[in-house]
Amino acid sequence: MESRIQSIFIIFFASLLLLGSQSVTAEDPEQVIEPEIERRTVTEDDINSEDFEIGIYYGALSTEDFGVNDLFGLSLAYHINEDFFTEFSYAQSTTSKSSIEVVDEFVNLLTDDERELSFYNVSLGYNILPGEAFFYDRWAFNSALYLIGGIGSTDFAGDERFTISLGVGYRLLINDWMAIHLDVKDHIFDIDVFGEEKTAHNLALHGGVSFFF
Repeated sequence: MESRIQSIFIIFFASLLLLGSQSVTAEDPEQVIEPEIERRTVTEDDINSEDFEIGIYYGALSTEDFGVNDLFGLSLAYHINEDFFTEFSYAQSTTSKSSIEVVDEFVNLLTDDERELSFYNVSLGYNILPGEAFFYDRWAFNSALYLIGGIGSTDFAGDERFTISLGVGYRLLINDWMAIHLDVKDHIFDIDVFGEEKTAHNLALHGGVSFFF
């Protein structure tokens, strides 16, 4: 009798231990520790889905032999894909007197109208270094360093002159519809104002803002 009672107690305690182990196993999935990671919110602006870009710019044009002067311009670009784009650009400037005219006040190589310089060109651009620019810890702006080159015409000194344009630029997207630009270009054309024709290199540095539509 006594051994039977002992057997009953052993079975009872064994059952309690078995139920306890099952309860712990069932709760294990709820006891998984989830890591708490504080994620930084970064706002990144992309080019709008529209492919056209219109811009205005201001800078300086160094016209060979005729000083450094203000430059105002407009541009219209079409983005073919993420790498290539085409651009039409038009700009105006008023040149200064040449060094000869400054030395001798009685020498006037150009009239006032002939000192007005304007040019247009059609160019092809290539984004060589697309990337991102980070400001503080919250903002990331898409950017691109690009090469650009094209052909056009320059109206200066009473004649229209075939022009080759070569340069490099940097584009920074402020949001999905606006960007700022910084460009350096060399406008190359032949000129014969001083009696002998020569190839003139005319460097332009300008910055501007553009809008996608």
